[in-house]
Amino acid sequence: MDYPRSDTDFWNSFIKYVPQFGAENGLELKTTNSQNDISKLTANVQSLISQGVKGVVLAPQDTAAVAPTLQQLNTKKIPVVMVDTRPEQGDAFMVVRADNRAYGEKACKFLGEKLGGKGKVVMLQGDLASINGRDRTEAFNACMKAGYPGITVFGEATNWDGALASQKLQTQLTANPDIKGVYMQSSFALSGTLQVLQQRGLLVPPDDPKHVFVISNDGIPQELKEIAAGNIDATVSQPADQYAKYALQYTKAAIDGKTFKPGPTDHDSTIIQVRPGLLEDQLSAPLVTADGGTYAGVASIKPDDSSLWGNNLGG
Repeated sequence: MDYPRSDTDFWNSFIKYVPQFGAENGLELKTTNSQNDISKLTANVQSLISQGVKGVVLAPQDTAAVAPTLQQLNTKKIPVVMVDTRPEQGDAFMVVRADNRAYGEKACKFLGEKLGGKGKVVMLQGDLASINGRDRTEAFNACMKAGYPGITVFGEATNWDGALASQKLQTQLTANPDIKGVYMQSSFALSGTLQVLQQRGLLVPPDDPKHVFVISNDGIPQELKEIAAGNIDATVSQPADQYAKYALQYTKAAIDGKTFKPGPTDHDSTIIQVRPGLLEDQLSAPLVTADGGTYAGVASIKPDDSSLWGNNLGG
């Protein structure tokens, strides 16, 4: 398995789950870390091939540049399971990710309802070279345009970089002090966003008229704590535990010669065919809010819900 990075809470949580699920599937694990660098990923895969691995799990952040690596693995008949992202081109045995377009839609509906359909919001986008950044961005924009035309969206590309996100939020708030919502496409922007709001006297409880509504994506423990404290308002919990569990389960299945087809699974998800040669298991990712309410038809759960992986990291 090649880890994509180890500088975010989400990926560090994923990494913690891997040995447990590797053992459950009877797999001997060899791991590398490509640190968000496609050339490192290519070199790491070469090294894994030379060690005689029977299957490879990848989570490339640049989803276009991974194609030659997939081609090489396919030529060598080594099955590939992809986690969190799916390749623009090339085959894989299975992609394990949640529906990232749903992340953008859930964030849009939550902010749209909280703002009563009018006002200004900032979207701190991930990397648009990543399918996840594009899916979340396109879905958020499309939903806002269709459902909440009275809301102005300022989209800021941040490359999944917390310092850059913080700087761009600061700039937007200076230009538009009446901004009332922030959509962070991942928890990478959490501490910087809270810091900026605090410096501007905007880190106030949700019932204060100065409150800025913030929704994130990931469901790390810190987000759940900040929702409970009233500092941010919501997140979409991206299942780090299930990413590890099903990535390794599908890898074992591939090694054992099993096959899958589109349709519902036994774990509350649906396998879709993205294109011939590429299936994706779209795991569920619930909306988490302080009140566990329903927003524009989207049900949510409270931050202390025991089903959330962010509450079970110690277990």
